Formats: sequence, C-alpha cells, structure tokens
Amino acid sequence: MLLGSFSVEVFVIVFVGLCVLLVFKGIKAVPQGYQYTVERFGKYTTTMEPGLHFIVPFVDAVGAKLSMMETVLDVPSQEVITKDNALVQVDGVVFYQILNAARAAYEVRDLERAVLNLTMTNLRTVMGSMDLDELLSERDKINARLLTIVDEATEPWGIKVTRIEIKDITPPRDLVDSMARQMKAEREKRATVTEAGGHREAAILRAEGEKQAQILESEGRKEAAFRDAEAREREAEAEARATQMVSDAIAGGNVQAINYFVAQKYIETLAEFAHSPNQKILFMPLEASNVIGALGGVAEIARDAFDKKGKIG
Repeated sequence: MLLGSFSVEVFVIVFVGLCVLLVFKGIKAVPQGYQYTVERFGKYTTTMEPGLHFIVPFVDAVGAKLSMMETVLDVPSQEVITKDNALVQVDGVVFYQILNAARAAYEVRDLERAVLNLTMTNLRTVMGSMDLDELLSERDKINARLLTIVDEATEPWGIKVTRIEIKDITPPRDLVDSMARQMKAEREKRATVTEAGGHREAAILRAEGEKQAQILESEGRKEAAFRDAEAREREAEAEARATQMVSDAIAGGNVQAINYFVAQKYIETLAEFAHSPNQKILFMPLEASNVIGALGGVAEIARDAFDKKGKIG
C-alpha cells in the first residue's frame, strides 16, 4: 500500500515537472526590434513579431533570430586601380535594414558577409571606371551609383540598403606630393595674375589721372588765353579811343596832341633801353622840360575832351 502511494506521488511530480518544462519550451518572448523565424521539423512555418508567443514544444523550434534595426557594416580598406592607372586605398561604410526576416534567413547564408563582399566588389568596379580627379571630386556620384547597384542586388535577400558612404580615398604618397606641387604652382599662377591685374589697374588709373590733369591744364591754358585775348582786345579798344581823341585834337589844330605822341614814343624808347639785357649803364642827355611839356599837353587834351563832352551834354 505504501509502495503504491509512493508511486503515485512520483508520477504526479514527474508529470508536473514535465508540464512545467513543456510550458517553458513552448513560451517564447521576442524583444523589440527583433523577429524570430519558427521551423517545424526543420521547415519554415511563420515569423514571430516582438511580444509573447507560444509554440508546440519538441515540434516547433526557433530558427533564426534577426535584428530588424538598421545595421552598420564597415567596409575594410582595399586597393583600387582607377581608369588612369592610379592606385588608391579606399574604405567605406554600409547601412542596411532587414525588411523580410524569412528571406533574410533562408535566401542567403551569412547575410553580413554577403552584403560586405558585394559592396567591396562593386566598389572596385565603380571606382575603377573613373579617373583619379573624378574620383576625388565626385564622392556623391560614387555613393549614389554604389547604392543603386548594391540595393538592387540585395533585394531578393529581403533587405534594404539605405546608404553607402566612402570614408577615405588615399592616393599614393608620390601622387599626393605631385598634387601638392601642382596646387602650389596653380596658387602662384593665380597670385601672379592677380598682381599683374593690380599693376594694370594702377597703370590705367595713373594714365587716367594724367589725362585728366592734361585736360584740366589745357582748359586752364584755354581760359587764360581767352582772358589774355580779352584783355588785349580791351587794351586795343582803349588805345583806339585814345588815338581817336588825339586825332580829333590834331584835326582841331591842337599842337599839344603832337607833343603827346612825341613824348609817348620818347618814353617807350627809354623803357626799351632800360630793359635791354646787354646794356647796364646808359648815358644820354635828357631834356626834362620837353617831357614835362609833353605831359602838360596830355593834360590839355584831356581837359579839352571833357569840355566838349560837357557842352554836348
């Protein structure tokens, strides 16, 4: 009797333990950002989303545990020969995301390695078809071409390649030195051209200034000549009026007018002798009374002219 009771207790304990084991084997919790594939006797049946799930123990099993978050892969540095036979070192980075867990798990073996190798081979293909100058200046174009090619090739694997970025392009050392010399020569050339342009502008400004100065000087000479001519014209008019007055006086029988002309020529001759550069000392007999008489004649002429004007008025 005791043996039977002991057997029942053992059976119950084993049964309860087996049930607990089955529950633990059948309950699966999928974390956020992941998806698990379920296989029944090795064949894919369904995909478990994030949350709590129950499967049939010993019949169903979890196949692949895949992250649905965006994944980053570093593309190791590799040598690439460009179209113009320049050898450069290139590395990069790839961003991709799994969209279909079943295809990512069963369409390709070792997904990360497949994406990495596909990117490296296409990187050599794309960059090998470009010249070095184009390679260094058009990274955006390289990234876009690589993204299109790799994304199209990986579409059957249930993933989406979101970005491919070239990190570093390292030309050989001798090529870098040559490019530095070329850049220095180009900068020196631009500096020389700029300096020559500055000298040219300065010369043009100086020429313009000299031209303007000559124009102003010419205008000044023109104005001075005009004023000199006007002064000579007025002087000639005054001389003509004086001559007319003297002529009228002579015509009226005034002897003093003749004395005025004689005295005027006399004084002009003395002035010419005085200003002569070859004569330092001048000895001449001068009759001061005749000069004074001539000046008196001038006074008489002026008085007669004023008297006539008064009578006419």
